[in-house]
Amino acid sequence: MAIKITEECINCGACEPECPNNAIYEGGVEWSFADGTTVKGSITMLDGTVVDANQRHAPISADIYFSVPNKCTECQGFHEEPQCAAVCPVDCCVPDEMYRETVEELLAKKEKLHL
Repeated sequence: MAIKITEECINCGACEPECPNNAIYEGGVEWSFADGTTVKGSITMLDGTVVDANQRHAPISADIYFSVPNKCTECQGFHEEPQCAAVCPVDCCVPDEMYRETVEELLAKKEKLHL
């Protein structure tokens, strides 16, 4: 399952540089699949929507850092634990119950993001 950042976030920014998928953004910043990945062309989102990798998407949060579930792999294939959670000083990086994925699905997502 993806990691979400809760309202307890203090906007310290420690999590953002730790994410190997560039799935974490500062509040209010638009995101795309191409940011920090090798994705090109079309990509299918978790809800089945097909978008261009360079398409900019609205921020998930305006006020605090946020994690993009479509890019988060819980650091599978990179680290033994989610790095955002490991460095968060207030423990606000937690599993997102809305996005349940197996390790195999997370690894497949990693492969799509890093060709």
